Amino acid sequence: MSVPLRLLLPAVLLLGGCAGKPPATVTLEESQASRCHPLKLHQGQTLVLSLPSDPTSGYRWQLLDAAPAVLRSLGPEVYANPEDSGDLVGSGGESTWRFQVANAGDALLALRYQQAWDADGAPARTFECALHAE
Repeated sequence: MSVPLRLLLPAVLLLGGCAGKPPATVTLEESQASRCHPLKLHQGQTLVLSLPSDPTSGYRWQLLDAAPAVLRSLGPEVYANPEDSGDLVGSGGESTWRFQVANAGDALLALRYQQAWDADGAPARTFECALHAE
């Protein structure tokens, strides 16, 4: 049985349009910082940033620059402890932030990991990601 070309054309065009569509969610972890030169995003996408964290040590990630010219926060930081850690003091977990790409442009997402009572001291770690949104 042969299907006429005129019936296949709309399906081919629809599938071709889906192939080039960017993913709805972009996930970024500390080990993927090399993607940030700059990280290319599209308006409407969700950016999920996950960084290793251990608040029981007194260290917390602080947002220095949430890239408000490009990103809109979808809520506060969420900390999760892995199930296998047994909630032991000093065991690490993960802090996660969710953003929506609200505007086109360039911005820098910057965080530092340090103890709150040592604001003048050098951070234990930093995370920076240059963003380019279209």
